[in-house]
Amino acid sequence: MLATPVDNPYEEPRSGRLTAWGNALLSGLASPDDAAAAVLGEDETHRVTGLPGDAAGDEHGLTWALGRLRVLGVTGLRLALPDAGHPLGLTGPPEFNAEAMAAGEAVLAIGAPIGLVPEVEVYGPAGDQGVRVLWRCRPVNEGPPAGVPSLFEAERELADGLREATVLLTRLDVAGAGPEALRALEEYRRRGHTELLAPGYPPRAVRVLESARRISALLAIALGGHGAAVSASEMAARREVLAPLVRTSRRAQVAAYNSLADEPR
Repeated sequence: MLATPVDNPYEEPRSGRLTAWGNALLSGLASPDDAAAAVLGEDETHRVTGLPGDAAGDEHGLTWALGRLRVLGVTGLRLALPDAGHPLGLTGPPEFNAEAMAAGEAVLAIGAPIGLVPEVEVYGPAGDQGVRVLWRCRPVNEGPPAGVPSLFEAERELADGLREATVLLTRLDVAGAGPEALRALEEYRRRGHTELLAPGYPPRAVRVLESARRISALLAIALGGHGAAVSASEMAARREVLAPLVRTSRRAQVAAYNSLADEPR
């Protein structure tokens, strides 16, 4: 079955891994094999299709595809994390934006008008599932991506967001909501210390991504129904109050992943 897009704060987006390790490779800071292995993660396979020059049905491994992107003039990669009404990181055309929106993520090349959208297939019985990913390449418009702040702007927004989140989440009594919320918090803490980004990224990018994922995890717990507010109307009010913080977190994540390609070094 095809996986539906889920904003899972405990897992790094596959487009984030491809952006980070692709940028490290293109900057000469990671080997092709190391970059491909890092992008693959725990998935079974990643294949790429639709590159310029491909025949219909051609599929390539990550190592070959990343090399081909370099030959095509790609000098860096950018992450997009769009959601409804917020085409974060996208440049068009509408057809590509719609595919990226449906997936909840995409990667855009710098130096060639190419975008990649992951199609994720989860197969096998519960408890013994595997994952295959097919990256579909599409033409994109060249130009600045929508809504992406600088790393400095993102860090400032996050500082304000963390203060606001603390107040709001305390008011919503997320931490005191009982066993389910405590389990969710423990899950975040357990997974929240994995290595972030890839070789060459500046310390500020790591800090920004760490803070953004912390906010994202706490908000996911709050929006998952934990806390004192349990009625439908209270949950709707909670979503409205927390929506700006969700957007701040996503903007910061995109800024962090894109910083190796976009920020001066």
